[in-house]
Amino acid sequence: MSDPSAILASPWKTVPAGATPKASAEAIASMLRDEGPDRPEQVVVGIPRRLNGQDTDQTGPARAFAATLRDVSGLPVVEVDERLTSHEAEQRLGVRERDWRKRKAKLDAAAAAVILQDFLDQLARERPGV
Repeated sequence: MSDPSAILASPWKTVPAGATPKASAEAIASMLRDEGPDRPEQVVVGIPRRLNGQDTDQTGPARAFAATLRDVSGLPVVEVDERLTSHEAEQRLGVRERDWRKRKAKLDAAAAAVILQDFLDQLARERPGV
């Protein structure tokens, strides 16, 4: 989730995978609705790519999930390249947490925050006068 000024991303909640991608999308949409007036304006979904930029076997399912989330939530969904975000999140967590089991439990949320921060940084670079 980002702060109201859309400058800083931080881990929000981790959603266990549902039985189907639609079930997962519905769980996320429900959580977003529960935010009430603080409901996000859009959702960012990480899309897996190889280091050379080509699709992986998970790119198609991730795009399909993004489309389902868009349909279920009624919010715009932005697809963002997630290359190396888990690696970056692991490095950041490693600075504060030496126990790999504790790091692993926080990795998905931390990687999601890295994906969102990359998106927010790109938006800031595109703003006039920045």
